[in-house]
Amino acid sequence: MPERIEAVMEETVFRNEENGYSVVQVKLGRESVTAVGTLPALAAGEQILLEGAWVEHPQYGRQFKAASCEVRKPTTLLGIERYLGSGLIHGVGPATARLIVQEFGRETLDILSEHPERLTDVPGIGPKRARQIAQSFQEQYAAREAMIFLQSYGVSPSLAVKISKVYGATAQQKIRENPYRLMDDIEGVGFLTADRIALSLGIPQDSEYRLSAGLKYVLSEAAASEGHTYLPRDMLLDRAAKALRVSVEMLLHPLDALLFARELVAVDTENGDGLMLQSYFYAEKEIARYLKLLLGAAQTMMPEAARESIRAFEKERHIEFSENQKTAILEALSQGLMVITGGPGTGKTTIINCILSLLGRDVLLAAPTGRAAKRMSEATGHEAKTLHRLLEFAGEEGRFLRNEQNPLDCACVIVDEMSMVDVFLMRSLLRALKPGVRLILVGDADQLPSVGAGNVLGDILKSGAVPSVRLTDIFRQAGESLIVTNAHRINHGEPPILNKKDSDFFFERQYAPDQASEAIVGLCARRLPKFLHSSDAVRDIQVLSPVKKSGAGVHALNAMLQAALNPPAPFKKEIAYGDTLFRLGDKVMHVKNNYQLAWKTDTGEEGEGVFNGDVGFITGLDTQDRIVTVKYDDERTVEYDYQQLEELELAYCLSVHKSQGSEFPCVVMPVLGGPPRLLTRNLFYTALTRARKLVVLVGREEAIAQMVNNNHIALRYTTLRRQLTDG
Repeated sequence: MPERIEAVMEETVFRNEENGYSVVQVKLGRESVTAVGTLPALAAGEQILLEGAWVEHPQYGRQFKAASCEVRKPTTLLGIERYLGSGLIHGVGPATARLIVQEFGRETLDILSEHPERLTDVPGIGPKRARQIAQSFQEQYAAREAMIFLQSYGVSPSLAVKISKVYGATAQQKIRENPYRLMDDIEGVGFLTADRIALSLGIPQDSEYRLSAGLKYVLSEAAASEGHTYLPRDMLLDRAAKALRVSVEMLLHPLDALLFARELVAVDTENGDGLMLQSYFYAEKEIARYLKLLLGAAQTMMPEAARESIRAFEKERHIEFSENQKTAILEALSQGLMVITGGPGTGKTTIINCILSLLGRDVLLAAPTGRAAKRMSEATGHEAKTLHRLLEFAGEEGRFLRNEQNPLDCACVIVDEMSMVDVFLMRSLLRALKPGVRLILVGDADQLPSVGAGNVLGDILKSGAVPSVRLTDIFRQAGESLIVTNAHRINHGEPPILNKKDSDFFFERQYAPDQASEAIVGLCARRLPKFLHSSDAVRDIQVLSPVKKSGAGVHALNAMLQAALNPPAPFKKEIAYGDTLFRLGDKVMHVKNNYQLAWKTDTGEEGEGVFNGDVGFITGLDTQDRIVTVKYDDERTVEYDYQQLEELELAYCLSVHKSQGSEFPCVVMPVLGGPPRLLTRNLFYTALTRARKLVVLVGREEAIAQMVNNNHIALRYTTLRRQLTDG
């Protein structure tokens, strides 16, 4: 049970104005103690009621870790004077505070709140200064009341600070009028939080505010969790009715109102009437328009000269392209827009190298993730950047410095791992291409689609409107790899070949999740490092799990692998956040797009924005200020304060979805069966194609067969394909 203490504020030792995290000294009876937590701005002399728990800090000793804070007005004359003179109120220092209290006594705070014009009764305070003091007092008081109000409805202190900063003194008023406005105005506030506040405030379940917000929430959730950019009308109404616990009929008027206000857009689709959030409608519409412009600006290169250059490249590299591969290169050289797709071992990277040699150096390379960009750089010898860095991300969602007014300066852009690119990132890329630039998109259409909404690569290919070549021939060297062979077998619905002598693909039979997990830990900690002659098993071996929960899921394996691969030691500092213990040297992943998180590199480059799926290592851990430093694969270093640790997870084991765009020397994967909607053929295929040198499966042959035979591909409702073929 949380403990409650009533104390008097003495001084603020430290305060982070961005998130409200504070270290304060308070008087508890006759004892002076330290309290820490996300707190409102506090002034000396205020009485505060803190709820939380006593903790023992390794350096600073006993502290009270506050989860919530209730501020009470000071009641004694000395307390009121200390409060006013603390510096919290602009224009009032200790001397002025003493004069105000001498004038108004115990009524001082009531005068400031209700009759601030009376401040002119105080010697030395004129009308202008009185107004300034009153305004500052009201702002501080309102912000604090808003924090207390929000925390009483279960809003976290850090989120309460963010809301207070956006709404200022009007926070309570605006939230009481329509709590659902928080969804549109405050990043990090979803429908469930707004709905909890609304229902607690007594807003009716059938309020039009609630029904409208619920409809938008269902569409947002469908985009975030399933990748849909629209939902069929009946599906939207049915899902919203169930989520809101109302009848479909009650939603018809709010739906019409949203359509009239253009917050939702109705579209005609192959699935009947569809409904989209405005942002997704315009994103897909804009993508289609830009792609059509690129198609209309086809490049020209003399075919015979191109063929001669290809022959010279083959001679130099001692290779021979198949006709299929030559066609891909020639098409890329003659089109303004081109898609090259194919599975592992089909020569996509070699083709990119050939195109680079023929087009010269006026080519930019990019990929969606840091790992994919790094791999592209290593494979081509040319610098490749993440799309966010290529487009010069500006620290705000959807905003890049490279756009129509400031396009990329190049003749050609080649983007790898296109299956990972969602609609918003694709639109941003296209906005940054000046007329006449050639765009070559490379990817594996059989992999899982993007984590973000849309199905950009799939829709472009299915539309038939964009020139594309599918590579099918496997290079001889790749054909000798069972990883490549088995990936293609699985993609065609055939079982993989297991445990062939001197191969790179192995299977270890284990029937129970706990036994499989123990076997995986043993493989990663002892057996595979020796087999691979690896000096850094954590970097070279990646465990991928199809599921998050269960004994062999992501969460359980991460805890076990951390204990085995990065055990506690006297020199390794640790910090606990929720159920996760972060330790110096841990492999971690950032799991939520944060557009304001600052980063820097060893070369002095600085910027903002860390994205879902970025993987790095904890290189610093300050237990005193509770700051964790992470260095990512693309050499960016990021400092996380304690509240931001919710955006980090251990990454010794990743979900297959989170591994997209990455490649690892060795992949280890539990195969034990589970929900058919998760254990699909293309998920299995995606996992195996992450490995470069070795794959080890641990589990049951029946589970492997289950995934190979399960060719269910979750349908994504999108409009891009239709927009490309219309008109």
